[in-house]
Parts: sequence; C-alpha cells; structure tokens
Amino acid sequence: MELQIVNPHVVKILIAARDVDSINAVAKRTGISFGWTYKWVKELARAGVFQASRMRLTLNKGNAMYKLTLAYIRKVFGNDAYFYYSVLPLMGVTYCFVKTDAVFVWTKGGYQIGRSKDYYPVFVKVRARDRKIFGYYVQKLGLRVNAKKGVFFRPEFADEFKFEICSGIPVEPLDDTIGFMQRHFYNFQPALEMIQEMYGKVLGVKYKETTAWG
Repeated sequence: MELQIVNPHVVKILIAARDVDSINAVAKRTGISFGWTYKWVKELARAGVFQASRMRLTLNKGNAMYKLTLAYIRKVFGNDAYFYYSVLPLMGVTYCFVKTDAVFVWTKGGYQIGRSKDYYPVFVKVRARDRKIFGYYVQKLGLRVNAKKGVFFRPEFADEFKFEICSGIPVEPLDDTIGFMQRHFYNFQPALEMIQEMYGKVLGVKYKETTAWG
C-alpha cells in the first residue's frame, strides 16, 4: 500500500461506504467524480478494504486499515459538531435541518442559542424510510443520538416533508422556521428581526434597542 492512499478522498469513501455498495453510489454520496472514486476504490481493494467485482463492492470490515481509520475518526471527531454536519451528505439519506439549526441556517449563521461544546444537539429531520440507513452510519461512526451532553443528533423521522435549499443546505421552509421562532418568541426575537430584514418579511418585530437623546 502506497502512502498516497491516505488522503481526504479515501477518508470520505471509507466513511460513506456501506457493507454492500457500488462505485457509482459511493461517488454520488461523496460528491467525488466517478473517475476518481474508481481510482481510489481500486487502491482500497488492493489494500484489502473492498472485495470488488464489476458491479459490486463488498466492504471487508475486518481489514486493519479500515478498522484503524474508523477508530481514528471516532476518537478525533466524536465530539466535533462540524463532523456531525459534514457526515450527513455522505449517508445518502433525505434530510433537512429543523428548529434551532434551521434558524442558524436561515440567519446565515447569525443566530445561535442554547448550545455549547458541552451540550450541542443537532436538530435534523430524516425521511422515515431512511431511518435504518441513518442508524447504520450512527453505529458505524460512533455518533451519539439523543444524549444528555456533548454533540449529538436530535433526529425526527417523517414519511414525507418539504424542505428548501439555503446556501446549499437542506433546511425546513422559511415560513415553517418563522412559525417555530414565533412559538418560542422570547428565545428567537432577535433572530426574527434578522429574518424580516434579510428576507423582507413583515413580522412586526422590533428588538434592537433605540435611544433618543433630547
């Protein structure tokens, strides 16, 4: 095995790979071109990570490189909020961010509340039929769900749901997010003012302090 096989593309492939998979499916989930995915999968097959046939990849979960890489990922990124967000596209599930995360997305990162490195729920809605796949990756990567501390997913599951794309991120529709903020008005009053300014919404919110001097 050559040193060049240890690179960000390969790490993404190892994270995204399922027990039984295909090069085309891995390429779609990782966003890596088919040609580069093909190259790195073949290198990984030579290293014993995959058993590859013309149409199918079988993951060798007992392979030393695979086991050590996954152990490293769990240890280093197990409490990294950014990792929880970045791994969702690699799962190949239909999802969108909701609640506090939807507020964060729609305000372009301008409003954050009730979260810290010691308590950081990631609010996400996942299509119900993808629940098993979502659980597969949670177990594979050692991610936490509905925990009491640290970073963890707070998932909801629904058969169908609408979402929009904001800055390339799937998020519940803006009007639904506004409704959530209005139901929790005193937590999100500043964010509501940001939303009405950013998107031209008429919400009747005035939060900024104004001082008149005679």
